[in-house]
Amino acid sequence: MKKILFALILSASFIACKSDKKTEKTEDVSTKVSEIKIEDGSYQAKVDVSTLNWKGNKPTGSHNGTVAIKEGNLNVLDGKLTGGKFIFDMESITVLDLPADDEYNGKLVAHLKNEDFFDVVNHPTAVFEITSVSNNIVKGNLTVKDITKPIEFTSKLSVLADGIELSSDTFKIDRTDFNIQYKSKKFFDNLKDKFIDDEFEISFKVLASK
Repeated sequence: MKKILFALILSASFIACKSDKKTEKTEDVSTKVSEIKIEDGSYQAKVDVSTLNWKGNKPTGSHNGTVAIKEGNLNVLDGKLTGGKFIFDMESITVLDLPADDEYNGKLVAHLKNEDFFDVVNHPTAVFEITSVSNNIVKGNLTVKDITKPIEFTSKLSVLADGIELSSDTFKIDRTDFNIQYKSKKFFDNLKDKFIDDEFEISFKVLASK
C-alpha cells in the first residue's frame, strides 16, 4: 500500500513539474512578442516598392491601375504612427486591367491625364498629409487639382527587418469633391448607363526606412 501511495505522489509531482514548465515556456514566448516595438523617428518612403492602387467603376465594368509615390515620410512616436506626408506623381498613372500594348490602354491613360479627370499638365502632383491617427484610423488632408478635402481610412503599421510598412484597407473617395465631373450623374442628366461612379476605390502600401 505504501509503495502504491509513494508512486502516486511521484506521478503527481512529475505532472505538476511538466505543467509548470509549459506555463513558463508560454509566458516566455508572450513576453518576447510583446517586446517587439517599432523604433521611433522619421522614415522615408521607399518609392520604388510603394504603390497606390485605384479602381473606378461604371455600369458596364471597371478599370484599375496604380499611381506612383514621388516622395513621402512617416513619423513614429512611442511605437505608433503620428504623422506623415506623401506626394503622388500623377504623370505616372497606369491602367492594369488592359494589356499595356492595347490601343485602348493608351487612350484611357491619356484621358485620365487630361482636363476631364486629373488635368496632369496643370496639376502634376497630388498630396496627402496625415493630421491625426487614432485606433488605426488615419485622418488627413488630400489635395488634388489644388482642392483640399479631409479623408480618413483604416490602416495597419507593421515592423520590417529594414523599416516599417503602412498599408490601408480599401476606402472610397468622391472624385466630384475635386472637381472631376466627367459623366457624373450629379452634373449630367440622361446619361443612362453611360455614367461613371462618383466614388472610386483606393488602397496603398508604403514601405519606409530611416
